[in-house]
Amino acid sequence: MPITKSAQKHMRQSQKRRLRNRAAKSTLKTVIKKVRTGIEGSDRDAAEKAFLQAVPTIDRAASKGFIHKNAAARYKSRLARQVHALPQSS
Repeated sequence: MPITKSAQKHMRQSQKRRLRNRAAKSTLKTVIKKVRTGIEGSDRDAAEKAFLQAVPTIDRAASKGFIHKNAAARYKSRLARQVHALPQSS
């Protein structure tokens, strides 16, 4: 346990940040998983809809510093390429 007041404060801040980071990363993983589920099911409409919802979430994670901006670009690029490779729904 921390002894000094500053160490106690630092521990409180670290715990808050850890919980915030966990929630943000969990949300990020969830939206990416929804897109991949649509891709695996070959459901282009569902995949496109999920992708359009995932892009702002990925951008937000990058702007807040949860992931690196290049990692965000990589996620978006790969997902977009996979979604657009799916056959058109008729």
